[in-house]
Amino acid sequence: MTSTLEHHHPATRLRTVLESAAADDGTLPPLDQELVRAMALPEDLPETLGIAEVADLTGITAHTLRYYERIGLVVVARDAAGRRAYDRAALGRIMFVTWLRLSGMPIASVTRYVELAQAGTHTADERLALLLEHRAAVVSHLRDLQTALAVVDYKITTYGGTCGS
Repeated sequence: MTSTLEHHHPATRLRTVLESAAADDGTLPPLDQELVRAMALPEDLPETLGIAEVADLTGITAHTLRYYERIGLVVVARDAAGRRAYDRAALGRIMFVTWLRLSGMPIASVTRYVELAQAGTHTADERLALLLEHRAAVVSHLRDLQTALAVVDYKITTYGGTCGS
């Protein structure tokens, strides 16, 4: 593998990208093409990677990668010796599944989404509905976390501490 690959969990990589694009007050810009490109897989990846290399690159354990394959979330080719050979398509799927999981999407919903995607373009409306429903749950969870953070901040200030950067 080339030495220019960053070995970070996807959440860490995204956090780094977003923090570099954040305004002085900490607000984040809308997700645009530049940010999407920054989150993309590195251009200098080898044609295929083994499971240990994928685990190192993504921060996802080999056990989880095998689980994703077993339940059909990702299709992984095998080399002549029978070892897993992850190509860019498999890596892209793993990254997408990772983002969905990091956003709190249950594995059953991720599986349903993948099944729909594999079924073809005629399922686009159903996939959109699934993502919109999940987005509403994420927004609700973010509101709950913001409220919890406000409570923690309040308690910190009551003890004379300060909050923020």
